[in-house]
This record gives sequence, C-alpha cells and structure tokens, in this order.
Amino acid sequence: MTAETLSLSMAEPDIAVLTFDTPNKSANVLSNSVLDELAVHLDALEKRTDLAGLIFRSAKSGIFIAGADLREFVQSLGAPEDQVVAMCRRGQLLFGRLSKAPFVTVAAINGICVGGGAELASWCDRRLFSNNPKAEFGFPEVKLGLFPGWGGTARAPRIAGLSNAVEMVTGGESISAEAAYKMGWASDVVADDQLLSAAIRLVRAEQATKEYLKDRERWSGPIEITETELGFLGATASAVIRQQTKGQYPAPDAALETMLESAMLDSDAACELEATRMAKLFGSPVNAALLNVFFLTDRNKKDTGVDGEQIATQSINSVTVVGAGIMGSGIAAANVKRGIAVVLTDAAHEALTKGGRNVLEEASFDRTLKGPSAERMLELAPLLNLTTSPDEVAASDLVIEAVVENEKVKHSIYAQIEPKLGPDAILASNTSTIPITKLAAGLKHPDRFCGIHFFNPVRRMKLVEVIRGEKTSDQTIATAVAYAKGIGKIPIVMNDGPGFLVNRLLFPYMHEAIELLADGAEIKAIERASKAFGMPMGPIELYDLVGIDTAVYAGQTMFEAFPDRVVSSPLLPAMVAAKRLGKKTGRGFYAYDNKKGRPEPDPSLAEVLGPHVREQRNFTPDELTMRLFLPMFLEATRVLEDGIVRDSRDIDLGLIFGLGFPPFKGGLMFWADTLGAATIVEMLKPFESLGNRMAPTKLLLEMAASGAKFY
Repeated sequence: MTAETLSLSMAEPDIAVLTFDTPNKSANVLSNSVLDELAVHLDALEKRTDLAGLIFRSAKSGIFIAGADLREFVQSLGAPEDQVVAMCRRGQLLFGRLSKAPFVTVAAINGICVGGGAELASWCDRRLFSNNPKAEFGFPEVKLGLFPGWGGTARAPRIAGLSNAVEMVTGGESISAEAAYKMGWASDVVADDQLLSAAIRLVRAEQATKEYLKDRERWSGPIEITETELGFLGATASAVIRQQTKGQYPAPDAALETMLESAMLDSDAACELEATRMAKLFGSPVNAALLNVFFLTDRNKKDTGVDGEQIATQSINSVTVVGAGIMGSGIAAANVKRGIAVVLTDAAHEALTKGGRNVLEEASFDRTLKGPSAERMLELAPLLNLTTSPDEVAASDLVIEAVVENEKVKHSIYAQIEPKLGPDAILASNTSTIPITKLAAGLKHPDRFCGIHFFNPVRRMKLVEVIRGEKTSDQTIATAVAYAKGIGKIPIVMNDGPGFLVNRLLFPYMHEAIELLADGAEIKAIERASKAFGMPMGPIELYDLVGIDTAVYAGQTMFEAFPDRVVSSPLLPAMVAAKRLGKKTGRGFYAYDNKKGRPEPDPSLAEVLGPHVREQRNFTPDELTMRLFLPMFLEATRVLEDGIVRDSRDIDLGLIFGLGFPPFKGGLMFWADTLGAATIVEMLKPFESLGNRMAPTKLLLEMAASGAKFY
C-alpha cells in the first residue's frame, strides 16, 4: 500500500491511536483499500497483550469520516444479491471486531461523522465528540436509496434506543454533538484541542470500572421491548414515513421493517438480516438515481463555472440589493445570514421599511422556534443598512438589481448606479426572463455585468442561475459562482437565452397542462399524473402559485422567442380578464377560501374554462405523463443544441433544485437515459398531430440512431 490512510501511533505505552488521513483528499472515506488497512492493523493489535485501549481519530480538521467511497458503490451497482450480502458482511465482521477486542475501543470524533463512519464509531465501545461546530453524527443512507449496511441498523437501536434509531435511520438527518450526548451516543463533548487527552482518560476510566464489558454484553443481545410497544412504534413510524415519502422512496420503509424484525434477535442475527435486506435495495433504480444526484451536487461543489485554467475571483464582502420586495428582501437575507454586509434600497420608503424587517426576520429564522430568533436578529441587525443614498448603494463589491421585470426600469437604475461603482465592482440582475445581453446594452462595462437569478422563496430554494451575457468576462462569472456558493447556494452557469434554463424548461410542462385542459382532460387527472411522477405539486396548482398574470407575461416572451412550437392559449388571458389570478386573489384554477389557504375545486371555474375546451375525452395516466414531461425533455435537448448549458448534468441539477423535479428519478436527462433515446422517439409518434412541440429534435434522432446516452 503506497498511499496509506491509517497511521498507527502510541498515545501512551499501552494506548494505541489509529489516525485517519486520506491522502490528497479533503475528507476521509472508507474505501476497500482503507478497510484492508484497518484489517491489517487490527490483526496486529489484537495479538498484543499489553494494550489497554485503541483510539480512532482524524487528522483532518472538522471531519472524522464522511462515509463509504460512493464511487466504489457505483462500480458494484450491477452486482448479484449474494455479492452485496458479502460486501455488507465484510464491513459488519470487520467493524464488529472493535466490540470484541481485548482492549477498550474509543472513537474520538472531531467533526463530520456520517454513514460508514458513524457505523465504525457505533461498533466502538465509546464515542467522544469535540465541540467543533462542524461535528455531526448520522446515517444519511436513505438519501441514497439505501440504509446502513455495516451494522448500523443493529447497533443504533441497542445504543440509542429503538425509537431514536428509527428516527435517525429512516429520516437520514444528522444530529449535533450535544444531541448525540443527550441521546446516549456520546460519553462526553469536550474542547477540540482536548479530544485526545479526554479519550485517553476515558480508556483509563473504562479499564477501571469495566462498564464497557457490561455494555458489550447488553448490546449484543435482543432489545428489551414488548410486542405491544414494538407494534405501536411500527405503526406510528410507518405513518410518518408514508406521509414524507409518498411511497416513492422504498429505503425508509425497508429500514423500519429491518429494525423492527431484528429487535428480538441477537446482534449477530440482526446483522445478517440487515445484509440480506440491503441486497434488495442496492442497485435498484431509486438507488442509482439518488447516487446520480449525489454526484451531481459533488461535481457542482468543484465547478468554478469557467472551463479551462483557474480564474482568480474577487472577494465579495459587501452586497447592495436594489428592490426591497419579496425577492430583494430574500436575497438580502441570504447574505446577512452568512455575515455579509448588505445595503438594501427601494424607491418606495414603505417598501424599504417592510423589506428591512423581512430581511432580519428571515435571516434569523430558527427551525426549532419555527420563527425568528430575537437574539439572532439583534446580532445580525448591524449588517443591514437601509438607504436611498446613491453613494451608499454603489459602494458595494456586488450590486444585485431585483426590481420589476421591466427593461426600461432596469436600464434607468443601471444608468444611475454604474457610474458610481468601484473599478472592480460587479453589477448583476435577478431577472428571470429578460436576456442579459439586452440588459447590458448601454453599460460602459458589460464585462462586469451578469445575471444572478435566485428562485422564490430564496430561503428554501438552493438553485441560482448565473447567466453569461455576450460580453461578460470569465472573472465575473467565476466570482459570481464563488459568491453564490459562499451563501450556501448551488450555482449553475449558462449562456444567455429566453427563459435561461429552468423557466425555459418549465414553460413547456405548464403550457402542455393548459393544452390538456383544452383537450378535455380533468384538472384532478392532470394533477394526479404529475404528482404520481414525483413532482411536488401539479402544474395547475403551480399556475395559481406563480400567478396567472405572471404566467401570461412569461408565455408571451416564450411565444415571441419560439413561435414554431409555442401555442398561445386564449384560456390564460381569459382567466386574467375574469380576475382569477391565482392564490394571491383567492381565485384561480382553484379556490382558496379556507382558513389554511389550501387549493379546493371551484365550480365557478367552468364559466371561464368551458368556452376553451375543444373536446371531452378520457386520458390514460401514461398518456398524461408523456404529454406533460416529453415536451420538457425535448426542450432540454434544444437547450443542449443551443449551447445554453455546458453539460446535460447542469440540466438535471437545475431542475431538481430549481423546479422540484423528483430526485428519485435522478434528473430529467438521467430519467431519459433509463428509457433510451430510441424508445422516446417511438413514444413521440402518437403525438405527431400536436406539431413541433412534440417532434423529435435532431440531437434526439442522432442519439437514437447511435445508441448514445446523456450520461
């Protein structure tokens, strides 16, 4: 082994320390070679008769072990079930040696400890956490369509209790060091620089009391729980899981069943059951899709937004947001929350005051309080400056314009601000529809202008579209990408074009829903098909949420850009004329009269809808699904043909995080690959009468002929 991850040292003459430090990587991962290393070290250590303890630690700051090597997982996706069982049993038996070693085993956790790392730590006799703010502990495997397979489902219930384990494993969320201590995972939480010395003291204490031996015996047997308690836990947990997953993610259910069935078994039998059940999930379509999403996000973390050599980026320490409406205040809050000084301005004094209040409330939002934290609000307040002074507005490193979608208004703002900007300052627009090159017309420095398009609501939506105009420089783009990542967003770089990426692909989907209504499909059938596919809400409800007047404006933009395939429906203008604008007016395609503002069928819709229905007929669920999602896919192939994005993976990442495309399908283009280009061409044939919007593109036909895939 030339590049070793594990190094052995002696903290004291009778206490060994194994330190994880994966060479040339920012995180420690448990690859096959690392497991081989661990086995070799344990072989040698177990033969010694002079050891009181073994401590595991990490040389990387803020990271203990980030989990298994997922690239090796991908290489094994097609493995037969018996091979998957063997993979699980190998990890279980290797880690299990830590619970039977002739010395105390302690995991000294200094940061992120998840997945396989959490399982290794679970097999140790004791776990110590540092107070490093990055410290977290969890089993996120369900987010990859799996559950812990190296003994996690057996050890977690026996250490932390079955109820706690069910919540952790089926939910996939990590817990803090403090929460781990309260739950019984951790013996203590200590200062980061005291972690090793505390681990040594813990070894000494355990050798004196022998408590670890009692726990070894207790954790190796069945869980003490009555059948009544087990049945109640199973019923309540299953209901919660079904509500959250809508039955589209099988791993949480499988994890629950595995832990319930193994509760009455000893630990060895529980591990065997875990391995057998894991083999049913490993390599499934959902597992493959969710692994793809993981690699999409991992790739994005490393993407600078510019191909070729590394571009030096500018530091963004201060930001001005022009426009204090919903989007402007949301963008300002995202910056303030990350400690960036923000100047917020608006032409209307009342809007500015309201926007400032919204910024602080949103930036200080606390999930546990389900609202803003007063203490955090006071802490963040000095970072926010509300002003109408042009000099203060233009003094920032980055100015983001977030005003009404009106080209003239935006140009007038740029004319006031640009002359006052610093020599390196960047000017950006949050526009969702107007081409960046068009907005750059008249600027003296179009090279320092780009689009930085956030999605609403900013607090929850991670995607940011970074749009390159014809004259935007590489440095501007690279700086915008680094800035977006710095405030916790997922930026995707694209070239200029109508609707950019997400809105361009969203429109065919929503437009087709209106055409389906005109063809006689029922609203509930359209919505049901969309949700069954995995979308968070149906396209008709989405119209009401976006605002039907807004949709009409966007539709006109797309019609002007692509008249060959966009049909201008008279239904939406009729809805606007009837003042049925959606949720904001209490009436759209649905009514919102109930106290919770939820959409309900509205009989009065028939008066507006009736004259625009061309025929009445029933559609099969498959027909509705294809009508909704094939136009979106075809537009995606045109986006690639037009060079709007650099890679098809950007399309999938954008739709998952900007539109809510179902992650369990891996992304739009990943889903298309599961069907195959030739199959999609055949699926389009029954829709030839619908014209160009359902016609296979040149790229699709070429892929069908060659058998090529997007991945």
